[in-house]
Amino acid sequence: MADSFEGISPQELKKEVAQYQQRFDRIRSEISKIMVGQRHIVDALIEAILCNGHVLLEGIPGLGKTLLVRTISTITGSSFSRIQFTPDLLPTDIIGITTYEEGKGFYTVKGPIFANFVLADEINRAPPKVQSALLEGMQERQVTIGKETFRLPFPFFVMATENPVEQLGTYKLPEAQLDRFLYKVMMTYPTFEEELLILKQNITTRDFSEFDLTPVLTPEEIIRAQQLVKHIRLDTKIENYIVRIVEATRDAEKYKLESGKYISFGASPRSSIALFIASKAHALMRGSEVVKPMDVKSVAYQVLRHRIILNFEGQAEEINPDVIIKEILDKVPIV
Repeated sequence: MADSFEGISPQELKKEVAQYQQRFDRIRSEISKIMVGQRHIVDALIEAILCNGHVLLEGIPGLGKTLLVRTISTITGSSFSRIQFTPDLLPTDIIGITTYEEGKGFYTVKGPIFANFVLADEINRAPPKVQSALLEGMQERQVTIGKETFRLPFPFFVMATENPVEQLGTYKLPEAQLDRFLYKVMMTYPTFEEELLILKQNITTRDFSEFDLTPVLTPEEIIRAQQLVKHIRLDTKIENYIVRIVEATRDAEKYKLESGKYISFGASPRSSIALFIASKAHALMRGSEVVKPMDVKSVAYQVLRHRIILNFEGQAEEINPDVIIKEILDKVPIV
């Protein structure tokens, strides 16, 4: 699709940003009909969609992860599929197969990956070969079934979930595969007040259709919003700030990081790219056509927490990567 905003003037850009901010507010309003709280999760998912990226979401069962993705797909008029990852899952269960029927010949049966919004539930329960089948589709936006290559639909967004509590029968995601996710987001328990609301409007006692969700965006408009993100202005000073943040994960001594002793490997160049585009999406979400340092800081945790590899000492002491990221943001100068 051609870029709708090629050559856009600053005034037109500001107007477009304001219009999309109103739509994002409507999306939040629609989601709040069925989801209570979790504002930071909702915003993170929208930002990832705007960046044409994917999200790894960590949280215990029962927090509404499936419901959230299904809700977003409904209010954007997009298709939705859910894949429950299990130890006996095969790559063909995800991407599809070529089969034969007498009188019809060979034909392709497409798998559940062919949807705009895909929920990969408990991705770490499946063997590495199955994980790779999904992650290849995420990266290449295409899959090969038999001898044919098929493009995945646009927009294409994957939210993969991990259960942090239960480790029996799970396969750790390799760091190279984790790096393919734009964000890693932590989903926490609701507050006392939020849980009281959940009792009254829970999906267990009401049908999904009863919530009367209204579509706010179309798939084509999502693609247009992804193009708009690329035109959000980002100053050279902010570019330098982004690179310094990532550099600090690799060269802790230079920035005098006390928590640097727990880092085995720092973030990859893909992290810099992720911070670059995600900070633009965050600026758009708050209605600004210009990226500020606060935008970079706001997305840094989601971008970096799965890309900083802890050494043995860090793992033994169960250091939370967020602690390292906080120190980096406190010590890296904005100049």
